Amino acid sequence: MKLLGLIGGTSWVSTVEYYSKINETVNTRLGGLNSAECIIYSLNLQKIKDFNDAGNWEATTQMLVAAGKHLESSGAKALLLCANTLHHVADQVQAQLEIPILHIAEVTANAIHAQGLSRVGLLGTKFTMEYGFFKDTLRQQGIETLIPSEVDRQFIHDSIFEELGKGMFTEYTKSKYLSIIQKMGAAGAQGIIAGCTEIPLLINPSDIALPFFDTTVLHCQAAVDFAFP
Repeated sequence: MKLLGLIGGTSWVSTVEYYSKINETVNTRLGGLNSAECIIYSLNLQKIKDFNDAGNWEATTQMLVAAGKHLESSGAKALLLCANTLHHVADQVQAQLEIPILHIAEVTANAIHAQGLSRVGLLGTKFTMEYGFFKDTLRQQGIETLIPSEVDRQFIHDSIFEELGKGMFTEYTKSKYLSIIQKMGAAGAQGIIAGCTEIPLLINPSDIALPFFDTTVLHCQAAVDFAFP
């Protein structure tokens, strides 16, 4: 079993999901009392958000590099950034580390490609929806990405930081997400990416008619595949 390093706290709510899903997957594969060997470095999300809101991605990068080096020196063989947004600087962080970063957009693109879909809707923070790091990765697999309207993007972004990242999940917010997803389906989306690790805590695959790509689940599966080649 290879030791996994997780950079979490972004948010702590979804980091709990990472820990649970990785260990559940390991136990399903191996049975008994088997669980994952992993180390979690939990960051302060408020610092990350302040840097990102100010456009100071270099400061975010250096926080991630410092955490990654701690995990690397502790024996981790691969690194997971436990948030979609952080992958905006994944390449810059990777350049300063020896161990590989398992990229959440890459594993999601592989899953979508495997289902033969060519156009999907992307939900997440405004950074994830508007920047190129996720959409460009999908484009390399021949997948077109749709994003919600500007008003809907702002609603999703605000809900992530004001509600979901604090463990708050309301029926009103869920109904708004489902309405946005319905509009994306009408615009031609063949599937929906939950491109924020808190969104699957609000929306379940059974809530929508389209294929639902839970990036947390896909990322955790890739981590276990790495740990047990």
